[in-house]
Amino acid sequence: METSTHTNCLLCDHSSLKVLRGYEKDHLVRCRKCSFVFSSRIPSAEELVTFYEGYQRANAISPITIKRYHELLDQFEEFRSTGNIIDIGCGDGYFLEVAKERGWNVFGVEFTDEALEVCSAKGITMLRGPLEAANYEPDFFDVVTSFEVIEHIYNPRKEVSDIRTILRKDGLFYVTTPNFNSISRSVLGHKWTILNYPEHLSYYTRKTMNRFMKTMRFTKLRTETTGIGIQRFRTAVTGEEKSQEALREKTETRALYRLAKKTINGLLRFTASGDAMKGYFINSK
Repeated sequence: METSTHTNCLLCDHSSLKVLRGYEKDHLVRCRKCSFVFSSRIPSAEELVTFYEGYQRANAISPITIKRYHELLDQFEEFRSTGNIIDIGCGDGYFLEVAKERGWNVFGVEFTDEALEVCSAKGITMLRGPLEAANYEPDFFDVVTSFEVIEHIYNPRKEVSDIRTILRKDGLFYVTTPNFNSISRSVLGHKWTILNYPEHLSYYTRKTMNRFMKTMRFTKLRTETTGIGIQRFRTAVTGEEKSQEALREKTETRALYRLAKKTINGLLRFTASGDAMKGYFINSK
């Protein structure tokens, strides 16, 4: 199986890359100029097919997740003009399904026939991914969302350039991705369960994300890191996978748990060390 490697940084194109010791199994390097961490190895088509053939899809989402979607869409209302929203890598379309209920014109991109069929049946306008700006009118969307997708790609400049083209001036790009500077990764090191070649190829921190988006002519509204994946520690240590839904339910229904979550997330935002990174960026055009 033939493989090739990146010789330049995916974000800044600098040619000086340092092998990240302890992370060799995932082929990680760090750019000496901008500090971005990514896989130097470019997965072959065969590797990707082998991996994604066994990719597990969610059959349902919890009421708590639906509540989070509504809270997020509340934040998006100030950006509604055309009413057009697109979710890149939309999976089975759960987020867009909620957006559609709220009157948005919903669009999605995905790779599999199964996802396209499921989403189309929900009334979502679908195209097979990856995102291509040529498939849409320029300045067409008020909001572009990317939930846990950008870490899967090794051409982020192309991806974000296409997003800029289809997003109207002063429209919102909302992106989530794991935080490489999280407490979990710092403690677990190479056992951090997010590390998974060829699934994850790019690893962002708040600093590298903000710097990258600035070079792509986006204006930062805010970037925050929240949450600690307790189950990730258990999985890394024991190999046992278990849902965190019971803990999420307690956090929703018990005041003490809510206070603890709020306090912890405040510290994680301040130190930029939460597991999950969420970025809100305005298209400056």
